[in-house]
Amino acid sequence: QVQLVESGGGLVQAGGSLRLSCVASGSIFSINAMNWYRQAPGKQRELVAGITSGGSTDYVDSAKGRFTISRDNAKNTVYLQMNSLKPEDTAVYYCNAAIKTKTGAWSVRMGDYWGQGTQVTVSS
Repeated sequence: QVQLVESGGGLVQAGGSLRLSCVASGSIFSINAMNWYRQAPGKQRELVAGITSGGSTDYVDSAKGRFTISRDNAKNTVYLQMNSLKPEDTAVYYCNAAIKTKTGAWSVRMGDYWGQGTQVTVSS
């Protein structure tokens, strides 16, 4: 009942920029934390950046100073602005969100949802 759809990935040269977007849709009651993860070939998925419903943010050390996460609560959308991209940023980037859905007149359910991923490739 809830979908996360990412967009904005692509091929860019080192030093370039990309902006990823992720839109949540469906029977959404509220959205708590929204996060961006990435997974490079042969590596474990890692948390890149996260943002709370109140706007507090956190980043993996390698992204600090280069990436900015933001959200538009009215649009159920989270963004990841990536600047000064490096070849080591190459990965599939996934959107993740903790979302409450309404299951009845007086009940909600918290779930953890993932997008399908978008490829980011940075050439040297």
